[in-house]
Amino acid sequence: MPEKRKVCAVICELNPLHAGHQALFAHAKKGGRALVCVLSGNFVQRGEPALLDKWARTKLALHSGADLVLELPLPWAMAGAERFAAGGVALAAALGNVDTLLFGSEEPDLQPLERLAEALLSPAFSQALQGEDPALPFAQRRQQAAARLVGEDAAALLAKPNCILGVEYLKAIRAQGAALQAETFPRLGAGHDRPEAEGPLLSASQARELLAQGGDAEGRLPAVTQKAWREEAAAGRAPALLSRLELPILCKLRTMSPQDFAALPDVSEGLEHRLYQAARQAGSLAELLGGIKSKRYPTARARRLVLSAFLGLGSGPLPPLPPYLRVLGMTPTGQEILKEATPALPLAARPGDFQKLGGQALTLFQLEAQADDLYALSSPTPQPCGRDYTQGLIKIGFYGEREDQP
Repeated sequence: MPEKRKVCAVICELNPLHAGHQALFAHAKKGGRALVCVLSGNFVQRGEPALLDKWARTKLALHSGADLVLELPLPWAMAGAERFAAGGVALAAALGNVDTLLFGSEEPDLQPLERLAEALLSPAFSQALQGEDPALPFAQRRQQAAARLVGEDAAALLAKPNCILGVEYLKAIRAQGAALQAETFPRLGAGHDRPEAEGPLLSASQARELLAQGGDAEGRLPAVTQKAWREEAAAGRAPALLSRLELPILCKLRTMSPQDFAALPDVSEGLEHRLYQAARQAGSLAELLGGIKSKRYPTARARRLVLSAFLGLGSGPLPPLPPYLRVLGMTPTGQEILKEATPALPLAARPGDFQKLGGQALTLFQLEAQADDLYALSSPTPQPCGRDYTQGLIKIGFYGEREDQP
């Protein structure tokens, strides 16, 4: 009887794919493991359009070692760390044959991250959090409350971006009872949001800044990323920028009522009134974000709220976790992974699959497709609607390699 294939999953944005991602992917493939990427769609956690669309990033992933790429749908891709992680873990576990979840971390030792995850899920943490000053930013309150349970040193990991996500992955594994073994990979290169002026490794934020401004990243980003960038830029599709959506966003938000804002994810404590007033007064995107952000509501959260409103995430109830596994692309090994899977969620690769599923799955796919039509306006050359209905499944490494028709 052949030995069961080992399958590792990575939850990622690849915005853009850099050398650190390639090192992570190479580690994931060690020992003959196959690699599944759970990839954010066209909008990402920062509350921005991804510089390259999800189809270009799917190709990047497959050319860099991924065997199967699944889409992390919009409500989880453009969310805070807790919901982002919950959605990604749910999809990785739902395949049924993924045994390891790998993530980059500033802390290579899994034990303190596990201790933090356990603490944050405990009733004692909820009690400790209630004792913190509510005027402080949530991140600061959470770290101080966690310090009471696990000590200052372990709690300090909650100030590190990759550790924050890692702890949320571990929480999601525990909360969902997912049959996934967590594994860390030491983060390489520049810090998450700290530019490195020189050197071979760029942080994602520095790479985004260079590419968005037309800077030279030659030799500092993988050749596959540079090639994809040139092709997408030549096609008028890159870089996709939030600034190009400024007027549509202002127009949309001026039509919304406080009740509309209150229906958005993560809006509470009267925040809808702050959103409403900012939308009524702002004459630019910068003014709009400035009217929302505060010590309690940092810029990334303000951007997510603005884009959630613009993209219609408050138009109806959202499921707590993704209701389907959407395949964006695969290699021949990825095809085998799907054949060997025992999925707990329905698989979908083409628009017709969602029509057959109906219900919540169809509603969510239609929301995704509508958001992607708006994403098309963020390109240097505005793109037509309907890409989700016309783009075929991406296949890399097959004989007579091509993209399937939808």
